Amino acid sequence: MEAASGAFTTVNPAQCRHLSANFSVSALEFSPSTGRKSSLARARTWLIRASLAVEQQAETKAAVIRIGTRGSPLALAQAYETRDRLIGSHPQLAETGAIQIVVIKTTGDKILTQPLADIGGKGLFTKEIDDALLNSDIDIAVHSMKDVPTYLPRNTMIPCNLPREDVRDAFICLTAASLAELPPGSTVGTASLRRKSQLLNRYPSLQVQENFRGNVQTRLKKLNEGVVQATLLALAGLKRLNMTENVTSILSIDDMLPAVAQGAIGIACRSDDEKMATYLASLNHEDTRLAVACERAFLEALDGSCRTPIAGYACRDEEGNCLFRGLVASPDGIKVLETSRRGPYAFDDMVKMGRDAGEELLSQAGPNFFDR
Repeated sequence: MEAASGAFTTVNPAQCRHLSANFSVSALEFSPSTGRKSSLARARTWLIRASLAVEQQAETKAAVIRIGTRGSPLALAQAYETRDRLIGSHPQLAETGAIQIVVIKTTGDKILTQPLADIGGKGLFTKEIDDALLNSDIDIAVHSMKDVPTYLPRNTMIPCNLPREDVRDAFICLTAASLAELPPGSTVGTASLRRKSQLLNRYPSLQVQENFRGNVQTRLKKLNEGVVQATLLALAGLKRLNMTENVTSILSIDDMLPAVAQGAIGIACRSDDEKMATYLASLNHEDTRLAVACERAFLEALDGSCRTPIAGYACRDEEGNCLFRGLVASPDGIKVLETSRRGPYAFDDMVKMGRDAGEELLSQAGPNFFDR
């Protein structure tokens, strides 16, 4: 309300409602001689308008969804995709400020000089974000599902997977059109033991630089600088970044079985947050959710981590059933074990298929298989 000094006092919605309710219309509000509202009437009108404005602002704040994400260009692209899908399903979230992106730096982002296997595995890309979710600093968390450990922190859940992107790996090279055309002794950069083991199994004459880490842009920069002669990247990430012009060729599923949950985005929320769970349910792509559940059951049975070369892929076959393929390999690529399953495309059946496939390969591998 305007004071004699010209300053404005701040009022909250409750104060506005209380003040406007106590202003009654009377003859004092209208001056017959001027035909204008008195200062009292103007004040009452201002209060009603202020009350409505503040209440609308409060409603906007109440609708805010804080999306937690890593800060890499790919992670941000996935967070913005989540935001856009939320707005598409819930138009009220299109209002400015209704959705916020919160960047969280994880331990895996900070330590780039060591292989992931040496500093704790994939949980390094999710722990700080999970902590922020549990502390209510964010409302939902956007993850690359291949980075998510098979166990989830207590009181969290992943009720939503977005439609899966292309699961294949891309070959990127400035001098050769394919892996087969690389001269013997050529160095391929990859931080993935899965890629390394399958690569060396098929092309033992090649060399691998293992600690080839960093975001997509960093790895492409290293390639252009001649640090390595070629690299392998997930095609899904390149598509989400609109960087497919860098792709030399695409590896088939037969040539390079993808990582468990490659190309899938998962969105987590607190288990007791029904509001967020409802929002996320509207975005869930059920075929992707079931495929990821099958693959993660396979990974869990193998007790897999970044220390173990494991690949797994579930998809619909031509008849609409689930076809699952799984693989484990020794780190040097000398030995590769593979299996497959086929069955109904339904949650319980697919989880059982994944688990059975993992237990089969674990039994075949024996206790020292991954020590090579």
